[in-house]
Amino acid sequence: MKELIIISTLLLSLNALGQKIKIATLVPKGTSWAKTLADMSNEIKKQTEGKVKFKIYYGGVQGDEVDVLRKTRIGQLHGGVFTGKTLGDISSDVRAIEVPFNFYNDEKKAMKFLNENTDDFNKGISEEGFINLGFYGIGKVYLVSAKEVKSIKELQGIKMWAWDGDKLIRAMMDSLKLVSVPLALPDVMSSLSTGIIDAAYAPPLGILALQWQNKVKYLIDFPLAYSIGALLIAKKQWNKISPLHQNSIKNISKQYILQANKFAVADNLK
Repeated sequence: MKELIIISTLLLSLNALGQKIKIATLVPKGTSWAKTLADMSNEIKKQTEGKVKFKIYYGGVQGDEVDVLRKTRIGQLHGGVFTGKTLGDISSDVRAIEVPFNFYNDEKKAMKFLNENTDDFNKGISEEGFINLGFYGIGKVYLVSAKEVKSIKELQGIKMWAWDGDKLIRAMMDSLKLVSVPLALPDVMSSLSTGIIDAAYAPPLGILALQWQNKVKYLIDFPLAYSIGALLIAKKQWNKISPLHQNSIKNISKQYILQANKFAVADNLK
């Protein structure tokens, strides 16, 4: 009995000190996406009276998303913003929305599908040990290249980046008989610079945020797919937060992720 009282007292003391949630993202500082994350973090700190603080690592300083996922699973991090391939590694059903040419010409239809299936997707994510604080609509994915391409045949002659381990993209490239070069996302910029690859793919906002526009000359004006992301927190860390603060975090996250999605639409069009 004495031991239980001591343990309970320690847990209450730790909860009083607050929780620091360490998350990582490839999103660079200075982007509207990063700004909404920072604003969200500040609002959560304010609404929880400092009991919950988010520490955000921007710009891939914690590695590629695969690295962030690994670090989250072992407890070095508590979550992150995951997109495409890595989100699919956590729960493969989510990638249904990113099947090439499925929603390429209709962003509203893609987001409608995402909203209608969010509960099912979240169930799969939860079964893998994560809480989803919200889905991001990143935008239509375009191919950019350092070489001019006017046909599928010409496209087959250039070296194209494929996110390392992305089975969906590999299947598409194999079906089109393209030359794929598997690389981690942070390696794309240097690989475009050195000629290891000639082409890559991303939404316009991603292309600019990652500064690929400095290394490519052409964009094929035909969207390949629609890209999404999600802000995930490991359940192990989430369960340490009081239910009252959990509810506040969910409401605040929803508000700022909706804001980020509006910014993404405007920024991609711009």
